[in-house]
Amino acid sequence: MNGGRDDMEAMRVFALVAATVTTGLTAGLFYTYACSVTPGLGSTGDYMVAQVMQRLNVAILNGWFLVGFVGALVFTSVAVVLHLPSDGRRVLPAAVGALVCYTASLVMTRMVNLPLNQALAQQAGELGRARELSLTAQLGRTGQPTRMCGPFRARWVRWNAARALLSTAALGFLCWALVLHCHMRPS
Repeated sequence: MNGGRDDMEAMRVFALVAATVTTGLTAGLFYTYACSVTPGLGSTGDYMVAQVMQRLNVAILNGWFLVGFVGALVFTSVAVVLHLPSDGRRVLPAAVGALVCYTASLVMTRMVNLPLNQALAQQAGELGRARELSLTAQLGRTGQPTRMCGPFRARWVRWNAARALLSTAALGFLCWALVLHCHMRPS
């Protein structure tokens, strides 16, 4: 019996499966925003966009979200490390590709989407005050993006699509890593 090798094998499989599942959850989240949330908000005015986005940004910060969002990075990193020994090198390029793609999506989130969310929250406060003063011209009641949400929407949607594509690419790399892993195992 080869207990050490079996333990390593079990850890590799667990890391790859966990990385694939958590990356899939995050890619699915970004995809859902791209396919439903942002198009749904596209026909509303600034005040509605600001209110909904703020509520979504608060609601999403929960343990279930963090399991996928952080778990994907952790499990993919662990999968890369566990495949560094020579008997796991065949899987390594796919695992590294997944890590690079997912890390790039996190960098985009940190550098683009989060600052946009923060700017929207700040401007939403101003918009809310304007609404209270009945300055309806600033509210975008026609359903057309106005000076606040037009630039926000275009940039946020574009970068979210990039995050969705990168996360989906990471998921594809992890699926390929699992295929390679299954084919390298002795019968």
